[in-house]
Amino acid sequence: METADSSALLLLDLPEQALAGIDLLAFTTTPRFKGVKALPPGLHLAFVGANTAFSERHGIWFNIPRGPVGSAPPLIITKWQPSSESLAAVTDEAEHIRWRANLGGIWREGLTPYRQTTAKTTDGDDEQEELVDWSKLTSHITAPLLTGITGGKTWTLSSGSSARRDLEEIPGLERSDIDELQSDKELAFLPVDLKQTWRPGATGRERTEAAQDRSWALNELIERQCSTGEMMEIVGELQFCFLCVLTLNNFSCFEQWKRLLTLLFTSRSAAATRPDLFVEAIRALTLQLRHCRVADTGLIDLADEGGSLLKGLLTRFRSGLESLQGSLGVQDIVDELDDLEEYLRTEHGWQFGGSFAKSGVLELEDGEQVRMDTTAFDEEDETGEYAPQVVELTAEQARMLGAEVKGAGGVDVEGLHASMSRTSLHEVVSSDEDDEDDEGKQVKAAAESGESDGEEVADLEDMDGRY
Repeated sequence: METADSSALLLLDLPEQALAGIDLLAFTTTPRFKGVKALPPGLHLAFVGANTAFSERHGIWFNIPRGPVGSAPPLIITKWQPSSESLAAVTDEAEHIRWRANLGGIWREGLTPYRQTTAKTTDGDDEQEELVDWSKLTSHITAPLLTGITGGKTWTLSSGSSARRDLEEIPGLERSDIDELQSDKELAFLPVDLKQTWRPGATGRERTEAAQDRSWALNELIERQCSTGEMMEIVGELQFCFLCVLTLNNFSCFEQWKRLLTLLFTSRSAAATRPDLFVEAIRALTLQLRHCRVADTGLIDLADEGGSLLKGLLTRFRSGLESLQGSLGVQDIVDELDDLEEYLRTEHGWQFGGSFAKSGVLELEDGEQVRMDTTAFDEEDETGEYAPQVVELTAEQARMLGAEVKGAGGVDVEGLHASMSRTSLHEVVSSDEDDEDDEGKQVKAAAESGESDGEEVADLEDMDGRY
């Protein structure tokens, strides 16, 4: 009988052919399986699913402390609850004493040793344990952070655990449905609000600048929400969310992971004042992306179409760093960003930067060639709900913008472009959008009825045919 001389995790009463895992290792259980032994010090994440198919997974974080020589090895005991199909921590002291006394009976064949993979040495056939990245993947996760997110002394969660804000954004859910889902476990993430990133009372230009550079929101989050202003808590939560996506397929963690990345990589000026935060965040992200291929989750997809959000964030962030060259610590951020982009180029074929044609010849389907002019990509292009909209101007609005009205509905577009500015257009449309005069109505009616000049109609029909 072997001596139980190291730390161990017991996973008791698991169903047959269940999925079990710890950290980056997952396997199918056998009837003899009772847990994992020889755990190294530090934080670990154990997870279990009723089967290896797409079942809900339950996880528990725990810590193996570095005890003094001669002290009793740590023993973590969890038990599968068949009624709720969940994994629960055993905290009863009598239960711990009983299992510790009988640990030697299952040590050899009931517990598997903790390791990820093995590799051949260059000297021969001897196998040695391969170094793993788990300690780096959890480098900024702390006990207070786990307690704050999971809301308890036992750090448990499941695939269905969620922050309330993520449940409320699911279309079609009633309040009763949200409460039922929320009964699983409510996660308390840092409150990242990407829709309002300016100080209270800010107006006009200040709001615009804060929407394009979210540094104020990032600083406010660190100073008011992180423990004692500890900025590395953001990196710790980023690591927590990624690992729960990787092992538990937790959707809410995935949403928070994206929110944190978006906040970080759109906070341009904060990179100059908090370079250490960005260096650690990019270093953590690079390591995370290296482990995406070993995951069986479909949430994180680095294919070209699936990585569009991350690619856009990195492109804009790189462009923003160019204006900060010379600031103390920015070069360290650039070096880490170079390593990240090089990995994505080499392993996933991503392309960053490049030149964009501003003009060229486009050949249409009928063979006609048309010269086209385009604008280069601008990081401050307005998209989504802030994208420019095409509006139909009345004759009076066109005159206010300095355009000449030609006939029934014809507008001198070149003159309009020459005199129009975004501010003046906004003022004109705002002043008249609810009060269209009679002349404008007549112009619109004439255009709809086709009572315009015959030559202009022919030009429009010819243009429609070609485009």
